[in-house]
Amino acid sequence: MTKLSVNINKIATLRNARGHNRPDLLQVARDCERFGAQGITVHPRPDERHIRYQDVRDLKRVVTTELNVEGNPTPDFLALVREVRPEQVTLVPDAPDAITSNAGWNTVEHLVYLMGVVQELKSIGCRVSIFLDPDPAMVKAAVGTGTDRIEFYTEAYATGYHTNREAAVAPYRLAATMAQELGLGLNAGHDLDLDNLAYLKQELPGLAEVSIGHALICDALYLGLENTIQLYRRQLV
Repeated sequence: MTKLSVNINKIATLRNARGHNRPDLLQVARDCERFGAQGITVHPRPDERHIRYQDVRDLKRVVTTELNVEGNPTPDFLALVREVRPEQVTLVPDAPDAITSNAGWNTVEHLVYLMGVVQELKSIGCRVSIFLDPDPAMVKAAVGTGTDRIEFYTEAYATGYHTNREAAVAPYRLAATMAQELGLGLNAGHDLDLDNLAYLKQELPGLAEVSIGHALICDALYLGLENTIQLYRRQLV
């Protein structure tokens, strides 16, 4: 079964809008797990516009499933994960001013750099995943970094799903098959929702985990958080 990790960045955005602690991020993380989430994902950015670095420290104390911390491995980010030691670190090459993640790593160009980062993170007990576009060349080069997993950036799939879902998923299926043959674990995330999730799960061999935030929280406004998490879980059976 593919695991669902709930990204709670949007909860932090709502909290920060008023400058107090409502909603309580830690309680939401506990509730997500109680409602069926199999992991909690956060993506702290340098300006702390949603998840703050202190949030990551606090979440490590309360998350009982698996904490996945995403981010660009800047010195500050690496210092944070060295301190917190989350179960999984997902390396994302986003610029400081990016609204959201918008591209995967070029694992050929940045191979040596990523090798060093991956080695350090694995040495402190973190599982490492590298954010990638579904490009076989990038998947093949990712093996050389020593990473445990890759995470497919799925915006292109989500954009093309309603027009031609077979064409949209084809490059991901090809790259997923290669990843499996090369011994890489496979995660996916970005713009996945209740419409497109089940088909992606069906078509990608070995999909271990999806991290979903924006769509899930939007759905929860209408459907309720507990019901929404269960609905997403059902897409992954």
